[in-house]
Amino acid sequence: MSKTLIADEMCPMDLGINILSGKWKLKILWNIQRKKVIRFNELQKLLGMITTKTLTNQLRELEERKIIKRNIYPEVPPKVEYSLTEIGESIIPVLKMLCEWGKEYQRLIKNE
Repeated sequence: MSKTLIADEMCPMDLGINILSGKWKLKILWNIQRKKVIRFNELQKLLGMITTKTLTNQLRELEERKIIKRNIYPEVPPKVEYSLTEIGESIIPVLKMLCEWGKEYQRLIKNE
């Protein structure tokens, strides 16, 4: 689904999938919500094998969608921190439920 479609013209499920799709976005949001405020390098270390370019692109997309906010502090070297917006905080229950579902899935598969 094209990311250029207007949000109010999309099926709500398609919109949610469109915004959160990709290998890294849910992991990025999970780590930001755990830390509340996080710097780029710390986030990159927590994510592991993500490249700087990919992380930058994913953060920009989330920022454009008003899911996260980026605070830049006028220092040398520049300090940049990421946190969830009010809209972004609304995804926290979904992230927690997904985590719980993953734990339950692991338990069920283990007991087969």
